[in-house]
Amino acid sequence: MSLIILGLSIVLLLFLIARLKLSALLALVLTSFAVGVMNGMSAEATLRSILKGIGDTMGGLVLVIVFGAMLGKLIEDSGAAHTISYALIRLFGQRRIQLAVVLTGFIVGLPMMYNASFLVLIPLIYTLSATTGLSLMYLGIPLSSALSVTHGYLPPHPAPTSIALMFKADVNLTLLYGLVLAVPATLIGGPLLARCFRNRKIMPPPELYTPREFRPEELPGLGVSLFTTTIPVLLMLAGAVVTMATSGNGAAAAAAKFVSEPNVALLLAVLVGIYTLGLRRGRDMDSLMKSLGSGASSVAMITLIIGCGGAFKQVLLDSGTGDAIKSVASQANLSPLVLAWGTAALLRVSLGSATVAAITAAGIVLPMIPGSGIRPELLVISTAAGSLMLSHFNDIGFWMFKEYYGVSVKETFQMWTTMETIVSVVGLLGVLALHAVLGAPA
Repeated sequence: MSLIILGLSIVLLLFLIARLKLSALLALVLTSFAVGVMNGMSAEATLRSILKGIGDTMGGLVLVIVFGAMLGKLIEDSGAAHTISYALIRLFGQRRIQLAVVLTGFIVGLPMMYNASFLVLIPLIYTLSATTGLSLMYLGIPLSSALSVTHGYLPPHPAPTSIALMFKADVNLTLLYGLVLAVPATLIGGPLLARCFRNRKIMPPPELYTPREFRPEELPGLGVSLFTTTIPVLLMLAGAVVTMATSGNGAAAAAAKFVSEPNVALLLAVLVGIYTLGLRRGRDMDSLMKSLGSGASSVAMITLIIGCGGAFKQVLLDSGTGDAIKSVASQANLSPLVLAWGTAALLRVSLGSATVAAITAAGIVLPMIPGSGIRPELLVISTAAGSLMLSHFNDIGFWMFKEYYGVSVKETFQMWTTMETIVSVVGLLGVLALHAVLGAPA
């Protein structure tokens, strides 16, 4: 009966979001109430479960999201993204310009949300296409691929970070494994796919975006731009390496674990960025704080949606649905990695939002983890990769790609939807391969 109720709850969630056009926030709260009551929980017990789920999820994640948004705002306002992009293009030259675009997308996309980083970098794609004579799609698809993979696969982005906390996975190892898998996913879904459209003549729609122009003297240096942008990733990777080298024992391991914790790593990056990309370049503290405040407010809704995704997860556990899922999963012949990916993919196709799909799927597959013999870090990436599958009309990324590149709906399916499907499937194949190499957790 619990699984029937779970199925009905997913249908209800789809109905509220797709048919009634409710926000994902309201839809998740209402669906969580429905699951609890239909499973025999009292209204008061269901409310306590919802509040616990929100509190547990937000407690570990809210600062990660806010600090990430602040760092992204510093990078955007200072012109650091432009500095990095121009330097990589000079380094690689026109023959390898796609690799320069991919690396730019990776570096800028690591601390910034997809939509924000896309809007920051799209003027550069327009400029490069005009000055080199290369097709807009030859450059645009690699950029979207890199930004999508960093947003979907890698902490400290909201979905993979929150799933890692939910699955009790090591966030630093999740980042390390995710970076390994991000390379083939981005290259196949980006430069390789883009070659199919290199002769497509597409002009950017000038009315949609007026790029901010930076004078050369306004741009920060390459070294400081790269260093400030990549501080969180460098600290998290260093933490993973030190932990593996010391087996997690000793003072060095304890210090590395502290500074590489996503909340601390992002806070340090923001503090450094306030100086290197702000005060050092002549901005006063008042304007910096206003800018950081606007960055933080831009992620308020996604933070609340993730919290309500945690509420849905908690109600599933408290109502006994988790035990039923675990029982069915133990009898299935499919790997939990495939089940997690497939659940997230179905929700992505139905709901549109990759973040909502990933968080909701994580709550559904959470009971499969104990005793599964699968490293939780790989389950995080599998779930996150599934949430990128088959983007279409109900995904804002689909429409951003269509409008900013001035392509038709058919062409958007050919390019964007195909790209998202490739990075999702490659992610699944990658975690299966890594599982075969790494084996079960110790």
